Amino acid sequence: MSETSQTEATNTNPAPVTPEVAPAASTAAAGPEEQLLAAKKEAAANYDRYMRAVADLENFRKRTLREKDELRQFATSGLMEDVIPIIDTLSLGLAAARQQTEVKGIVDGVALVQEQLKTTLGRHGLKEVKPDGQRFDPNFHECISHQPSAEVAEEHVMQVVRPGYTLNGRLLRPASVVVSSGPAKEPQV
Repeated sequence: MSETSQTEATNTNPAPVTPEVAPAASTAAAGPEEQLLAAKKEAAANYDRYMRAVADLENFRKRTLREKDELRQFATSGLMEDVIPIIDTLSLGLAAARQQTEVKGIVDGVALVQEQLKTTLGRHGLKEVKPDGQRFDPNFHECISHQPSAEVAEEHVMQVVRPGYTLNGRLLRPASVVVSSGPAKEPQV
């Protein structure tokens, strides 16, 4: 066998490595009292690390609960900051309405405040569900009545009694609707 083939055989089948063992003389030289003392020190150090880990975990749990509670309390602060000017506008509108004798001015003012409120809530993810003329969808609509109609196709929304709302794609309230049952059927004689 050549030298290169012997080297390759040695590299492909390395000898098992055994861990180094501490000389027995040093442990034997230490008396049982010293070994017991060392074991007690190690046990005390382990217990101290354990107690610190338990305390850290408890502190983490308390901090997480506190942060979660703060998040819940102040999650809507951005929305509230945007709604406050609408409340101010509504107060000004009420003050003007008390001095106003013409109803049209009051109606126009309330309509403006309503539009301002819808726009603000829309920026925060609130979307109105108004399904006029759409096919009835039980996932987003609540049928409160069926009525015959020659103009509106069967199982389509004829009238929206109360609009529904979604928040970031999640349904908050379904739209209450009247659904067409198609053209009126004549009674058979």
